[in-house]
Amino acid sequence: MDLRLEVSERGDWSVIEVGGEIDVATAPRLREQLIALVNDQRYRIVVGLEGVDFIDSTGLGVLISGLKRVRTHGGSFALVCTEPRILKVFEITGLLAVFNVCSSLEEAVAEDGGEGDEAP
Repeated sequence: MDLRLEVSERGDWSVIEVGGEIDVATAPRLREQLIALVNDQRYRIVVGLEGVDFIDSTGLGVLISGLKRVRTHGGSFALVCTEPRILKVFEITGLLAVFNVCSSLEEAVAEDGGEGDEAP
């Protein structure tokens, strides 16, 4: 399956809506998009995972890398995810404590990006 990326702006937040599968074959596209946003000095990023059917360890690594890049600049990074299968991956890996996982885009941009307390 292919990866769909749609980037938009919501106030001072950059929003990447992701669809499809984030795996070893498609994750580099998401990584490039996150790097491009940070290079454009966009340090408040929301990644919408509502359209994601599957994520593997490579995809998780890309999200962790994005979080680290944004934090390096004092920014905020949030995920929007309500899909139980995808949330289970974050739970099993302990990443629910690392990422700010919100149930809606509105919730993500309303908060100040208070990610979990543990460092990735």
